[in-house]
Amino acid sequence: MEADFWNQRWQNGRIAFHQGRVNAMLDAHVGELALTAGDRIFVPLCGKAVDMRWLADRGYRVIGVELSSVAVRDFFKEQAMPWREREAHGFTVHESESVTLWCGNFFSLSRESLGEVAAVYDRAALIALPDAMRTRYVDHLLQVVGPRTPILLLTYEYPEAETAGPPFSVGIEEVYRRFENHRPVAVLESRDVLEQELELRRRGLTQLTEHAFLLGSTDLTDDRPSWVKRFR
Repeated sequence: MEADFWNQRWQNGRIAFHQGRVNAMLDAHVGELALTAGDRIFVPLCGKAVDMRWLADRGYRVIGVELSSVAVRDFFKEQAMPWREREAHGFTVHESESVTLWCGNFFSLSRESLGEVAAVYDRAALIALPDAMRTRYVDHLLQVVGPRTPILLLTYEYPEAETAGPPFSVGIEEVYRRFENHRPVAVLESRDVLEQELELRRRGLTQLTEHAFLLGSTDLTDDRPSWVKRFR
């Protein structure tokens, strides 16, 4: 799961993990983030996800970080979004009017360079990494976004004996274990998505569940939204 692994997959077009459609869980639950027009939403390990265009079209400013320059440039080309490039903090920054993608190593991103964000959307970052790297990823993500930033997290869960990741199986229990000491965790929804994932069925999966979580702020007040009541 090192840099060469992902760069080679993008260069060779081995990107079965890329979804050419907006994620249904994002559509269903983005409202839980309570965003307003102009808010900045961070998408780690973003690839060329069309979800970013969907978010931008709803008035949010999208900030993504992605290792592969192929993925970053393909996003802007496929979405027909003119962009400009600049160098900053060891990254090549690709910017359009509503989407900014930092091309480089996520673990080199600092809180100062990212700036303040209103929310995080993680569809395929945590599940792209093996166990040891997931620990490092969670630590770094929480460091760069701070304790007051809610996270909409999507994961896949499946029988691990049936196939090897990526994507890796990350279930409800693991999400609680990794996050509950840092911020409240709410399970928003779990769906059977095996029929939608042809490539994973070809790899031998017989079960596939997608989970949506809301990882809340650690600075909750008495005006907390209703989903707080669902925390374990």
